[in-house]
Amino acid sequence: MPLQASFGQMAGLHTTSDPLDLRSSVALVIDQDTQEVLFRKNDQAVLPIASLTKLMTGLVISDADLPMSEMITITQDDVDTEKGSSSRLAVGTVLSRGDLLHLALMSSENRAAHALGRTFPGGLDVFVARMNARAKILGMTDTRYVEPTGLSSRNQSSAKDLAALVAAAYKEPVLRELSTSHGREIEVGRRTLQYNNTNRLVKSPQWDIGIQKTGYISEAGQCLVMQAQVAGRKLIMVFLDSAGKLSRIADAERVRRWVEKSPGMSGIKHLALDNRQPG
Repeated sequence: MPLQASFGQMAGLHTTSDPLDLRSSVALVIDQDTQEVLFRKNDQAVLPIASLTKLMTGLVISDADLPMSEMITITQDDVDTEKGSSSRLAVGTVLSRGDLLHLALMSSENRAAHALGRTFPGGLDVFVARMNARAKILGMTDTRYVEPTGLSSRNQSSAKDLAALVAAAYKEPVLRELSTSHGREIEVGRRTLQYNNTNRLVKSPQWDIGIQKTGYISEAGQCLVMQAQVAGRKLIMVFLDSAGKLSRIADAERVRRWVEKSPGMSGIKHLALDNRQPG
């Protein structure tokens, strides 16, 4: 059975070449302090964003200042009917809001993210409306959310919008801490479950990552956003619709090495201008 093409592949975005030969069809690298664009590739394209959605889920939860110790039960409503994805959080599992947020951000746990939205004051519809309202406040004009997990391909955004989301989420210490933690053991009944970070770079001594989130559904391809310090600069990186399981990580490594090798910033400005997309 052939793999389903991503929205980016169907739109022909993978035919766009770039000077770093990235596997991601969409990429954006911005200096967090100066807002200077160091690299861009199809950064205006609006595509499904998969579990990058959970960064906004986390931001809305953080904004609401709800009690992190409040216990929440996973229900049948949290089971994925969209993609039929599996979860180790069985229906009936009881965890604190803080633990659910941790698993959603670090391990991209879908039932955890859904439960956070479902138990929000006013319910899931209010939560999704809050996600869209927060996007509007941040100037994310290309962005639309329909649910809190990213399993729906109707959750869509652009690289420039996601860079704004990363910058906003970075201001929240709890989101930084949970998204970059290496792992977590969770007690579920009599069992202990070990959860790990979906982004192997958080453990790499070559990286200083402030916040990050990965995502994948077939419609979105492999996605990655992060804030990282590279060569003394705070950079926000967005990679969307990357082909191949490890390619988003390889793309991030390519960008890091390129920034580290660039003497001064003139070469970087040149690349960014060379790679400006029409429209």
